[in-house]
Parts: sequence; structure tokens; C-alpha cells
Amino acid sequence: MRVFLLAAFLAVGAAQATSAQASSTTAPPHEVPDTMAQRMQACVACHGEEGRATPDGYLPRIAGKPAGYLYEQLRNFREGRRRNAAMSRLLANLSDEYLKEIGAHFASLDLPFPPPQPSAAPADTLARGETLVRHGDASRELPACAACHGETLTGVRPDVPGLLGLPRDYLAAQIGAWKNGLRHAAAPDCMATVAGRLAPVDVNAIANWLASQPVPRDAAPAATFGDEPPMRCGSIGQRTAASPAPLAKAARDATTERGAYLARLGNCRGCHTEAGAPPFSGGRAIDTPFGTVHGTNLTPDAETGIGDWSADDFWNAMHEGRAKDGRLLYPAFPYPYFTLVTREDSDALYAFLRSVPAVRKPNRPHALRFPFDRQASLSFWRAMSFEPARFEADAQRSAEWNRGAYLVRGLGHCGACHSPRDFLGAAVTSAELAGETLPAGEWYAPSLTDPAQAGATVRSIDEMVGLLKTGRSAHASALGPMAEIVFDSLQHVSDADLRAMVVFLRSLPQDKTGAAAAPMPGAQAMVRGRKLYEDRCADCHGKQGQGARGAIPALDGNRVVTMSPPTNLIRIVLDGGFPPATAGNPRPYGMPPFAQSLGDEELAALATFLRNAWGNRASPVSTLDILRHR
Repeated sequence: MRVFLLAAFLAVGAAQATSAQASSTTAPPHEVPDTMAQRMQACVACHGEEGRATPDGYLPRIAGKPAGYLYEQLRNFREGRRRNAAMSRLLANLSDEYLKEIGAHFASLDLPFPPPQPSAAPADTLARGETLVRHGDASRELPACAACHGETLTGVRPDVPGLLGLPRDYLAAQIGAWKNGLRHAAAPDCMATVAGRLAPVDVNAIANWLASQPVPRDAAPAATFGDEPPMRCGSIGQRTAASPAPLAKAARDATTERGAYLARLGNCRGCHTEAGAPPFSGGRAIDTPFGTVHGTNLTPDAETGIGDWSADDFWNAMHEGRAKDGRLLYPAFPYPYFTLVTREDSDALYAFLRSVPAVRKPNRPHALRFPFDRQASLSFWRAMSFEPARFEADAQRSAEWNRGAYLVRGLGHCGACHSPRDFLGAAVTSAELAGETLPAGEWYAPSLTDPAQAGATVRSIDEMVGLLKTGRSAHASALGPMAEIVFDSLQHVSDADLRAMVVFLRSLPQDKTGAAAAPMPGAQAMVRGRKLYEDRCADCHGKQGQGARGAIPALDGNRVVTMSPPTNLIRIVLDGGFPPATAGNPRPYGMPPFAQSLGDEELAALATFLRNAWGNRASPVSTLDILRHR
């Protein structure tokens, strides 16, 4: 069955999705300031200059809010307790340490507030809002907003935000999110309790009154509460602990320790951990062309996990693709690759998973379309496309090459994303690692055998290893699904194993057929694209697309820019993003998203210019191409 693993794959060449060819420009690298303000351009794009939003619209001001509050909200977005697709994408692969630094940066900004929004609400509505904000309603057990947010409504350090200077629409939407269960905080969740007692007319009154009030001259959050807040809130004074390292070393024997390393290398956590949930407890939804598959609970809980599985049961799942009860497993669990994993490594993985904390969390049923939801259909697929196998070392190759082949073709399951699929969804063995589009067409896993895409022969072994380890090189930054792989997996893999994988990939037969001759772009699109580039991109990427040394990759000669299809370029221009925060690149620079600020014709012109400026030469991007990826 054709299943792509959108985020939990160890796909070496996907990091090349932002890799560059040898640059054709002789321009020296562009320099950008080594400051947090420069790194936060991805945030400023939506929240306004220096994090100061305007009074019109939905997005909030973040400048000057308490650092602890900002840090908690960043974590909530990253881990799914607050829901916003753009925020989740930006923050998915940033460390707790970097989120704290981001919160401290915006908290330190002392900027003037915009004038209050005029309100057309009736006087009685505004009076109702002021009463609730300043005094609450004892008859409904509604405390005053000022009791927790400070008498001046400008917040209390370190956890409670101010309520003034925010747009009316934003205030109403956030109270509604608390009320409807779309926003959460640490238990006891007092905001959810309070919001649940508010009627719609109350929400409207509070939002209108707050948005219409001027901000005091001294708008800094108070240092302490005047009186103890009337409600005990999990978000006040007892912030949730920083995310634990799920695979932190403990008192484990050598086999279990090796299993922890292999779980990192295969990124088992990626598919088997839902955002914000305990590691390996399952629940993550994996989209496929045939429906949705949910990662299963791998913790040693006897009822819902693998607590009653033996090492033989686990080996049968890895090698044969069968559950303990004999059911055939869907290849979203990539046993067509894991079948090559040795029994020794399978036993080590099993030992490690038995050592993680047990979590009682029932598995979610898959949601596959008929007939793909039938065991008979899966049996037919296996008869056509799967046969258990073992890894056979090539005696004519070095030990390093064989190690790389074992990792890429086995536990790494790179082909799960990078190999083309037939009509049944099975990998085409004759086109191993030749590239494929991921589900919904959002990203393209580039060919690892084509020098024009992500062939590993273009760059040195050391540069490739550095890119996989840190998410950044002189010519590339990992974005999109590969950023998650670097963040969760590859940065923890040994240099020796990364080097072995690169050595193997460099040995693959290179597909040098090349793309068809690209049609000339229209002059009007190039003129318009150049102007957009100069206004929006040149400050970071340089006037000649030469990039910034140690911070921002070049665009001249960049393979993601010229690759066909242009899927990844369009995705990056639309969504922006941060490379992963790794030990080798702990404070990455952010790329602003342009989906909201540029129209389809503008985005098409900009992408067309990037693909044909300087030394680049590739087919134009149309407005239809942009619409397909909106």
C-alpha cells in the first residue's frame, strides 16, 4: 500500500531540499547582523515591526509581554495546546532554550502602543464590559479580569499577559478559544473555567471595552499581584516544566542504550508520538493517498501498548510486518525497509521501548478508504509487493559502505519518501531513491541520484555530514519535513554513521538525464519579480542571491530554487520557517512567510525571478502553481 511518512522518516537527501549547486556567482557572501532582531524576521512578518501589531486585525502585539508568558505560549503552539498552523510550522523544530531566548527578546522591547480602537458598541455594552473586567460577577463566580491581569491590566511578571493594546477581534477570538476548548493551559486551567461561564454578550462586551481603552504611559507588567488571585491557576507561578529529553540516558544496560540510539536513528518517536503527548504513546495522524493511519502506542503498557509483547513478537512486526495477534500491519509502519534490520538491532530496540514509561493510551483506529481498510486487500498488496528479507553485505565494498547501505535501506527507510511508487503504492525498485511527491503535494522528496536535485556527489562528504548533523551548511538549510528529521533524529546520530550513509548515497548510479530545456520566462514577470526580491529578500539573501555567511543560504545556484518540480521553493516562500535548532546551529535565522502579504501573481513572479536570476535557469512558475500549494 502506498504510504508516505510525512514527518517521521530518516531521509538523508531531503535535507538537500534546500541544498545548493556550486554557486555561479562570484559575489562575496552577504553579511547580516548577528542579532535576535534579525533572527526574528519570521515573526515580524505577521506580528508587525519588532513584534508590535497594529490595532486593526487578528494578530496580537507580542512586544513587552512577560517573558515567561511568551515562552509558555511558544511551547503551547509547538506542542499543540494552542492551534495555529502557521505558528506550529514555525516553531516545530526549535528547542526550549531557543524559545526562552525568543520570549526574552520580545519581552525586552519597550515600544509605543497604537491608539485604542474606536468602538461602535452601545454604551450599555461598554459599561457591561468594564464591570466584568474591573469587578467580575460574584453571582456567577466570575472573578474580575484585573484580579489576575493586574489593576492596570498590563499584566504581571513572569506569566500573566496584559490585556490592553490588543485588537478587539483577537481578544474575542482568544476568549472564545478558551470557552470552546480550542486553547488550553496547565491544570488547573482557570481561564477555561472563567471563559466557560461567560455568555457571548459578555465576550463581546469585554473585547469591545478592552480594545477601546488607552494604554497607561507605564505599560510594563507589574512585578507582583496586589492581592492573591482569587483562582488557583496552573499558568500562574507554576509553569509547566520544560519538555523532557525523551531519550535521555538513564541507568540502562548496553543493549537498552544501543536501542535508544537506534530509536533516534530511525526516528521512531516521529510517527509514534502525538504533539504534546508522552513519547512513543502513539496517536499521531499520518496522511496517505489511501486515508489516515495513526501511529500506535509503543510504550510497555500491557493493555494499550506493547507491554505483553515478547521480543519474538516485536521481531515479527519488524521483519514480517505482523502484529502479535497475527494481523497484517499497514506499511505506514515501514516494515518493507525494517525487514532488513538485524535481529540484534530489533532486540535492542525492543529492550529500549520496554524501558520507557508506560502510558495507558488506546490506539486510534485507522481511517482508510474501502477497500484499503480490509486485511484481504493488504494480503493482496503483500503478495505483489513485499517479501521478508535480510541485509546481505557486499564483500566487494568497504565496511563503511555496507554500514551506510544497511542504514539507508533498512532502519533509515529513506526510500519510504524518496523512491517513486507504482499504482499499488509500492516502491519502484528499479528507480530507487529517484524522488517522489509527498501526500497532498505539499513537499517533494527530491531524487538522491540526480545531481540537479539532491544527488550527494555535488558536495563534499564533510559538508553533507555537517548539513545532516546541524541542519545547515554553506549552501543549504533544512526546512520542511527534513527539519523535523534533523531536529529529532539526525543531530543525535554519530558522525561515523552519517558519514557511512553519505558514502553509500554517493555511490549510487547518478541519473544525469537532466530536465527538459526550460522555456524563457516573460520579461514582465522578471521585472516584477526583481522588484519584489529587492524589496523583500535582498536584505537577507544579498543583492546577487549570494546568501549570508554562516546564516542564510545562497539562492544563486541553489538546487531547491531550480529543481523541477518547484514544489519546495513554493512551499518555503509561502510558509517561511526556521531551520532546526541543533547543537551546531542553536539559534537559527527565521525565513518570513509571504502567503499572507503577497498575492498569487506576485508570488509567481518572485519564484520565476529566483529560478532565472543570476546563474539560475529553470521553468517559470505560474499563478496556478501557487494556487495548487495555497
